[in-house]
Amino acid sequence: MAPSTPTETLLIALGGNALIRKGQAGTIGEQFKNLKGPTRQIARLSRRYRIIITHGNGPQVGNLLLQQECCEQVPRLPLEILVAQTQGQIGYMIESTLDTALMELGIHFHQPFITVITYVVVDEKDPAFASPTKPIGPVLSESQAAESPFPTRLTAKGHRRVVASPRPVTVVEKREIRKLVDMGFIVICGGGGGIPVTREGRSFHGVDAVIDKDLVSSTLAREIGAHRFIMATDVPGAAINFNTPRERYLEDVTTDELAAHLRDDQFPPGTMQPKIEAALQFVGQGGKEAVITSLDTIEKAVQGRAGTRITSG
Repeated sequence: MAPSTPTETLLIALGGNALIRKGQAGTIGEQFKNLKGPTRQIARLSRRYRIIITHGNGPQVGNLLLQQECCEQVPRLPLEILVAQTQGQIGYMIESTLDTALMELGIHFHQPFITVITYVVVDEKDPAFASPTKPIGPVLSESQAAESPFPTRLTAKGHRRVVASPRPVTVVEKREIRKLVDMGFIVICGGGGGIPVTREGRSFHGVDAVIDKDLVSSTLAREIGAHRFIMATDVPGAAINFNTPRERYLEDVTTDELAAHLRDDQFPPGTMQPKIEAALQFVGQGGKEAVITSLDTIEKAVQGRAGTRITSG
């Protein structure tokens, strides 16, 4: 039997750990296995909701950069091309596991899906370009860092290349994505935060940068009129006093309360902070609800039984 026609749209942002869990080598077999849990939940949700899937790509694009460093025989590719490659690679992997999950439910004939290569406009005057801080690619020796044609910085892991992480302005393919969702497709898009581009007259130009995946997802969710925005990661939700004896995970929280915690520096930069900013942006611009939850509890979070649930107030 064909499922009923859904009317509410969910945007589900899968963290990079949806494919590679902590401590794993990141083999293709591991990545396919890790995707089974999230895609089975998404398949079941597709019977009641229209769905957009976005995803991270940090380990995958890092591996491509490492491969480039190890091979002198093949011309090196710019970062925006590597992001495009990972969008196709991960899109295929999500499609493959999602197709299996839909077949298990007997609804694969009724539920189409598609991957959209996505690029995102950033402002060339964004201050992030003047001070690149986002580490990418392999760890470099001190001499390699000194000879690198790219800016580098010393991180906890060692010397690494750094690029700018500008804020997203708009998703270029938003109209196409909205049309596909309205046609009933599950759309996989925005991989790795999208391919960063700047406007040059009436055309676009790719830039060496990495856009935060959750901020892009929030922007897209608003632009296509999603009702709810789900960020699935490796923790149960957002916590205050994290990693202390007073640690407490938030459940139902308003934007005012969450903004106050953000001002109190409760959320670490580069990990939870972008998710909090993305949630505040989405709900603050008219979204019904944003949720931060674990990859194993996506369904429960949609049902209001898991995660940190953020609403207006």
